[in-house]
Amino acid sequence: MSRGKSLTLLQMNDLHAYLEPHMERFWGPSGAEFRPAGGLARIAGLMNSVRSTAPDAVLAFDCGDTFHGTHAAVTTRGQALIPLLNQLRLDGMTGHWDFAYGPDRLRQLVDQLNYPLLAANCFIEETGELFFPPSKLYESAGLRVGVIGLAAVIVGHMPEQFHHGIRLTLGKDELSAHIERLCREEKADLTVVISHLGFPQDLKLAEQVPGIDVLLSAHTHNRLDAPALVGRTIVIQSGSHGSFIGRLSLEVTDGHVDNFDHQLILIDDRIAADPLVHEDVQQILAPYRDELSQIVGHTATALHRDNVLESTMDNLLLESLVATTGAPLAFSNGWRYGAPVPPGPVTLNDLWNIIPVNPPVSMVELSGEELWTMLEENLEAVFARDPYHQKGGYVKRSLGLRAYIKLENPHGRRLQELFIGDEPVKPDKTYTAAFVTAQGVPEKYGQSRRNLKFDAITALKEYLAPSRDGREPLAIRRRDTFVVV
Repeated sequence: MSRGKSLTLLQMNDLHAYLEPHMERFWGPSGAEFRPAGGLARIAGLMNSVRSTAPDAVLAFDCGDTFHGTHAAVTTRGQALIPLLNQLRLDGMTGHWDFAYGPDRLRQLVDQLNYPLLAANCFIEETGELFFPPSKLYESAGLRVGVIGLAAVIVGHMPEQFHHGIRLTLGKDELSAHIERLCREEKADLTVVISHLGFPQDLKLAEQVPGIDVLLSAHTHNRLDAPALVGRTIVIQSGSHGSFIGRLSLEVTDGHVDNFDHQLILIDDRIAADPLVHEDVQQILAPYRDELSQIVGHTATALHRDNVLESTMDNLLLESLVATTGAPLAFSNGWRYGAPVPPGPVTLNDLWNIIPVNPPVSMVELSGEELWTMLEENLEAVFARDPYHQKGGYVKRSLGLRAYIKLENPHGRRLQELFIGDEPVKPDKTYTAAFVTAQGVPEKYGQSRRNLKFDAITALKEYLAPSRDGREPLAIRRRDTFVVV
């Protein structure tokens, strides 16, 4: 029997282009608490420190949602991150919101990286050929490590520019063949999957596809203090926004993991920042500092998105839509990204973090029957019994209605009662709604869809303006829009 070998895997996932430390939400005995965390300079410092203790025995992976999510990223269509990511010396990545600028733009960005984007489930629509390489064999710690990437299958359900000319699959049917090829032909000692399917989806995938030793999961922003074990597959996920890095230390003998140790590492001021990366971050953000540091209002309420059914951050967005349009209803997508804003000043940078796509504000006429169907569809996308049917994100953010729901019920039977104002929704009645993006109100619903001549950030600034001097900060409350019964 050969002697065991030690390998360390580092995981970053769902960075959402947060280049420097930001406020992060932590749950305490009295509710949400907020402290600074994250920053690419600190992440670089941590990764360099780990590598220094185990030269040639560390592999670091980024599981996607990297090139989109902040003003600097969106303004440069991802370019701002290239020099910083290359300094992290990562070994590979996969993607999701990274497709937001279009598949061809993503390929342009990846061509500038010193590591590949792996996606065994992303194909050119016309030819059926793979758009990115599916896997790569690495040699580290005296081991041959086969790594397979799975991009987010829900890219195919997002706005058309995300998936123009490509199609994505779940990856389950393709995965076995890649594992077999890596193990038989390339003599891999260890098989690792870097996935952006989501934690529930990845657990089911690990149950169905044999031969995965380690699965680095992303998309659902889970902070796993301990790995999930599915048979012999070790599954980890490491938060979001660069606030945490996952470290998985493995002991491998004859192609089997004999032992492992896992740490979910908080990226805070106890970690020394890499000075060169810190300097580069400052230079990249310098052109935007003055504009983004402008105070646009004050909030008396902590704004964050970390609630499945309803959030204060999204209620602020929806209230701004109602106030600027006069519509009785408002909808937006249940996004997970966006650093929290503690009580106090709200800056323009905070608004870009809330809605970095900054879409036009739109209007639509919906029948009561369409409202009911749209909400049922969304509840299934969030709470589907089969993880593969979960589309990611939280419950559709809604204002002006109240829905009583049974989460345990099957698809189409969760919505029990639906009210707008004091009246039950009538199937044949028409209701006017404001919304942002086709994820807020999908294109198949409603009539008279139209974009207004102002965007979401303009609406937010206008709504916050009376609180700018701080004397009367806005109090954004939860409204029990969705009530579980």
